[in-house]
Amino acid sequence: MRNVLVACVVVCAAALHACVWFALQDRVIPPDAKGTLASVSFSPINPDLDGQVDETTEAQIRSDLEAIAPYTRTVRTYGSTDGLELVPKLAAEYGLRVTLGAWIDEREEHNEQEIESAIALTKEHRNIDSVIVGNETIYRQRSEEADAVKDLIEKIQRVKQAVSVPVSTAEVWDIWLDHPELVSAVDYIAVHILPYWEGLPGEAAVDHAMNVYRQLREAYPGKHIVIAEFGWPSAGLNRKDAVPGQLMQAEIIRDFLTRADAMGIDYSIIEAFDQPWKTFEGSAGPYWGLFNADREPKFSFTGTVETPNLTRNLITALAIGLLLSLAIFAIPGVRLIQAAVLAATAQGVGAWSAAVANYWLMHYFVLGSQVAMVAGAVLLLPLVLIIMWRIDELAAFTFGAKPARLLQRREAAPARTPLVSIHVPAYREPPDMLRQTLDSVAKLDWPNFECIVIINNTPDPALWEPIEEHCRHLGSRFKFIREDNLSGFKAGALRLALEQTAPEAEIIGVIDADYVVHPDWLKDLVPAVEDPQVGLVQAPQDHRDGNRTITKAIMNSEYAGFFDIGMVRRNEANAIVTHGTMCLLRREALHDAGNWSSDTIVEDTDLGLTLLERGWRAHYTRCRYGWGLLPSDFAAYKQQRHRWAYGGTQLIKKHWRAFLPGGSRLTPQQRTQFLSGWVTWLAAEAVGVLIAILNLIWMPLVAFLGIAVPQSVLLLPVLATFCVMLCHFMVLYRTCVRAPIFTSFGAALSAMALQLTVGRAVVEGFIKDGLPFARTAKGVGNWSVKFPAFWEAILGSLLLIGSLTLYLTNDQQVFEISVFSVVMLVQSLPFMAAVAIALLERSPLNRFSTWRRLASRSTYVMRFPRGPRPRLIHR
Repeated sequence: MRNVLVACVVVCAAALHACVWFALQDRVIPPDAKGTLASVSFSPINPDLDGQVDETTEAQIRSDLEAIAPYTRTVRTYGSTDGLELVPKLAAEYGLRVTLGAWIDEREEHNEQEIESAIALTKEHRNIDSVIVGNETIYRQRSEEADAVKDLIEKIQRVKQAVSVPVSTAEVWDIWLDHPELVSAVDYIAVHILPYWEGLPGEAAVDHAMNVYRQLREAYPGKHIVIAEFGWPSAGLNRKDAVPGQLMQAEIIRDFLTRADAMGIDYSIIEAFDQPWKTFEGSAGPYWGLFNADREPKFSFTGTVETPNLTRNLITALAIGLLLSLAIFAIPGVRLIQAAVLAATAQGVGAWSAAVANYWLMHYFVLGSQVAMVAGAVLLLPLVLIIMWRIDELAAFTFGAKPARLLQRREAAPARTPLVSIHVPAYREPPDMLRQTLDSVAKLDWPNFECIVIINNTPDPALWEPIEEHCRHLGSRFKFIREDNLSGFKAGALRLALEQTAPEAEIIGVIDADYVVHPDWLKDLVPAVEDPQVGLVQAPQDHRDGNRTITKAIMNSEYAGFFDIGMVRRNEANAIVTHGTMCLLRREALHDAGNWSSDTIVEDTDLGLTLLERGWRAHYTRCRYGWGLLPSDFAAYKQQRHRWAYGGTQLIKKHWRAFLPGGSRLTPQQRTQFLSGWVTWLAAEAVGVLIAILNLIWMPLVAFLGIAVPQSVLLLPVLATFCVMLCHFMVLYRTCVRAPIFTSFGAALSAMALQLTVGRAVVEGFIKDGLPFARTAKGVGNWSVKFPAFWEAILGSLLLIGSLTLYLTNDQQVFEISVFSVVMLVQSLPFMAAVAIALLERSPLNRFSTWRRLASRSTYVMRFPRGPRPRLIHR
C-alpha cells in the first residue's frame, strides 16, 4: 500500500511538471505573411564549411536554391567569386532574380576580382536586377572613414559606368545619414536596419525600422530606398534589451513583412539559412536564418507559432525525472511529504537535463565550444548529484521517519561485563593532557577493563616518563608501552597494543590521547556488542574547548554537523564512518578485518569500511561520551581536514572493487551512503575549486575579447548548489544540532573555508602515494608565521576582481555575463571565508570577552543616549 501511495505522489509530481511546461509554453500569433518574400540574403555553403575561406559548390547552390525558391522572388549575394559566380545562372533555372554583391575589404587584389566578376556576370545574366558594391565597408573602416568613403565611391562609379543596372552599396542607416556624398554616388540607398545590434527590445524592432525608413526619406526625398537587411536572430546572447529567440524572430519578421508590403517598401531579409561558421559575429551570428542549417524552416509564415520542440523536451524531462524518482521506492518507510520533495527534485533535475540537451541540439558548435560544453556538463554532474543528495537529507530529517537504529542511554545494569581493553595511542603528547585522559578512564563505571597506553616515536623523556609514572600510580589495570622505532603511524601503535592485550579481552576500546571520557561510556555501549553480528559501536566526537574563542566555536559547530546529521543518517543504513576515538570493536571482528592497516593514513575509516564489507554490523549513538581538544588553530584545522580528505581518496583507490556487483557483502544502501558521501564531500570540493580556476581562465576571454560565455544552463547549477548548501546548513543545524542561527552560519562558514584544502588533498590523493600521517596539534598553540589562508586569499581576490571586471565591462548588459559575474562572486566566498577565519583568529574580536564588553557598552549607550553620563561612585 505504501508503494502505491508513493507511486501516486511520483505521478502527481510528473503531472505537475508537465503542467508547468505547458503553462510556460509561449505562443504568438503575428500577422500572416502572404505571398513570397521580396528578397533574402543568400550565402549558399555547406554548414560544415567556413564561408570566409571555403568555396561553395554548384551542387550546394542548386540544393539551397531549391529549398528557398518557393519562399522568395529574389536572392541577394554578398560576393561574385569563390563559387558565388554560379548563383545568377542557377537562380534563373528556378525563376529567381538576383541582387548581386561584390565583396570589398582590405585585399585590393581580391576586390579587383570581385568587381570584374560582378561586371561580367551582370552583362551575361538578365536576371540580375542590381549590383551592391561592398557590404558595410564604411562601417568596418570607421577609423579611416573619410578615406574609405572616397575609395568606395570610386569603385561604385567604376561599376556604374560598366553596367546598365542600378548600383549601390550597403551600409547601416547612420552611415547614410552622415554621408550625403555617398548617397549622391549610388542609384539607390541599400540600408541595413538591424535592431538587435542596437540593443532594442523585440517589441520595438519593426517600429524602429519604419522610423529609420521615414527618416531617410525625409533626409533624401526622391531617392529610392531599399531595406537591404532586416532580421532577428533565433538564438544567442542578448544585447541590452534585445533578446534572441525563435518565437521573437517569427513575430518580428512576419510583422515587418506585412507592414513593408503594405507601405510598398523594397526589402531583403537576412538571411535564408543559418550560418554556423559566423562565430566572428558573436553568439547570435550563426542564427539569423529563416531556415536552420539543415535547411528546415524555423517557423510558419501563417498561423500560430509555438515554442519549438516542446514535445521532445517534455518527454525528455519527464523520462529523466521519473527515472530518478525510482530511487524513492528504495527508501525504507518513506513518508509521503518526503517522497513529494524528492519527486519534485527529480523532476527539477529532469527539466535541467532537458534544457541542456535542447541547448545542445538547437545550437551550433565549433570544436572548442563542443569541448567546453561537454566538459562543463560533465563537471556539473557531481554538483547536480550533490544538490539531490542534500535535498534528500533535508527531506529525510524534516519530513521523514525518526531514526530507528540510534543507541540510547541505558538505565539498567548490563547482564554481563566482558573484559574491555582500552587502547590510548600517543605521539609526542603533552603529559598533563594525557594524564587527564587516563584519569577519566580510571573513573569508568565498568568493573572489568584494562587500559594500554602506547607512546610511540617520542624520545623526549619529559613527554613519556610522567605518563609511565602515572600509569603505575593508577594501578595494575593500566599498562604502559613505549616504542621509539615503530612504523605504521597510529595503526602501527594500535597493532602493538593489540599484541599486548589480555587474551580474555573480548572488546577493544579506542580513544585519542586528548579525550576525557564519561564514566557511563562502557556501561551504556558495551551491551550493544553482545549481539554476535555487531563488530563496531561508535560514539561521536566532541570537544571541551569549543567556548574558548569564536573560531574554535565555529570549528566545533562544523564538526557537530557531521556527527548529528551525517552519521545519524548513515547509521540507518548500517554505513557509519569509523573515526578512531570513542569506538568499541569486537576483537573477533578486528581480527577478521585483518587488524589495523597502514595502507592509508585513515586507518580508522579503513577498518570500519572493511568490517562492513565483510558483513559486520555497526551501531552509533548521538550521546556524547567523550570530549577531546580542537585543533590548536586554523592551520591545524586545515591540516587535519587535508589528512582526512587525502585518506578518503586512498580509501577509494583501495576499496573501489568492493563497490562492484558481487565485490563484497555491502548492501545497496551501504554503497549508496559511501558513494554519495565521497561525491558530496571530496568531489564537490575538488570540482568547486576546478570550476573556479577554469572560470578565472575564461573570464578575460569574455570581458575583453567578447567570446561567448558559458550559458546559464551551465552556470545556474553552481548557484543552485550554493543555495542548497546554505539551506542545508541553516535548516539541519537548527533542527538536528540545535544550534542557534549564529552558530549555524559559523558552521557553514567553517565548512566553506576548507574547500581549497579538501580540493588539493583530493588531487594529491590521486597523483601522490604515501604522504605521511600528520599529527594534528591540539589545544592552545602558537600561530604560524605564515598566513594560513594565503592561497585562499589569492584565489578569492582573483575571483572577486573577475566578478567586478565582468560587471564593469558588460556594457551590453548580457544576461549570461551578469550570471557569470554572480557565479564568480559566489565562488569567491569559500576562499574569502578562509581568509575571514584566519584574520578573525588573530584579532581581538576572536575573544568572547571582547564581544561581551562591546555588548555591555552598547547597552550602556542605549540606556543613556543623551545628556551627561552619570558618575560612577566607587565604594
